[in-house]
Amino acid sequence: MIAELADERGHAGPFVKCEGRPVLLREWLCEQLLPMSERPGRRASLRRRVEGELAGSLSGNAELDAQRIEQAVDEQVRAIGRANVSRAVSELVKAGIVSRFYQGYATNHAHQGGGRNVVYVVKPEVLQLLPKARSETIGVASSIAAPSVAPILVRVPQRKRGGAGQGDLFAA
Repeated sequence: MIAELADERGHAGPFVKCEGRPVLLREWLCEQLLPMSERPGRRASLRRRVEGELAGSLSGNAELDAQRIEQAVDEQVRAIGRANVSRAVSELVKAGIVSRFYQGYATNHAHQGGGRNVVYVVKPEVLQLLPKARSETIGVASSIAAPSVAPILVRVPQRKRGGAGQGDLFAA
């Protein structure tokens, strides 16, 4: 999907045009992959856990409470989906298929992407191997430029191994 959105230089993101509006690339990828990760028992289990967490703050109105619970479940599903997309792209980076950089405002933040948006770059040799099925021909989405904000590109040194990593958040 990243290669389909990539321009002739292999760049995809930071925004994707979806139904006429700009959406962050990682958000769009997450939405596209959600149906593949659906498992009936998993969502029901998450719903029970969220209901338990929100039990003390529910209003008693069944309709409003059901909406609030569903919204909280959706937020958690999307947060997990975004983390999964990041992990998958990290594996593509390790394999040398894709690289990434961040575009936008530079902030003093512990995470590389803090306050900035990711741009994925598919290596030219990988683009040559893939069919030329671009998203314009299949009508999914297209990569668009960021809104009219002058980007500040900042390379942040890689974190030393041994500290807490992204996957540690979900460790049992």
